[in-house]
Amino acid sequence: MDGSDKTPIRMLHDRILCETDSDAGERRSSGGIVIPATAAMGARRLAWSRVVAVGPHARAVEAGDRVLYDPEDKAEVEVQGETYVVMRERDIHAVAAERLGEEAAGLYL
Repeated sequence: MDGSDKTPIRMLHDRILCETDSDAGERRSSGGIVIPATAAMGARRLAWSRVVAVGPHARAVEAGDRVLYDPEDKAEVEVQGETYVVMRERDIHAVAAERLGEEAAGLYL
C-alpha cells in the first residue's frame, strides 16, 4: 500500500490486505431492482474485493487483483479512516486479473 498521505504497510507471510467495497452489501437484480444489504438470503454469499498489499509468501495473488472470498471469515482493520480486510491466501476462492489471460482458465468473468 503506497501513498504520501497513508501509512506504509508491509504484509507478512501469506497475508493479503484488501480494500472493502463501500456498497458491497447492496446488489442489483437482473431486472434492475436494488436489493439492500439488509435483505438476508438463505445461502452464504461470497464477495469480491481488490488486493492492496501482498505478503512475500503469497504465490497466486498480486496487488491490484480482484479476489473472491467469504465475508463471514474476514478480519477487518481500520487504517486512517479506511476499512480493509486481512486474510490468508488460502482463504481466497478465486482471482480475477488481466495477467491470468495467458494461462488456461475455465471461466471468464
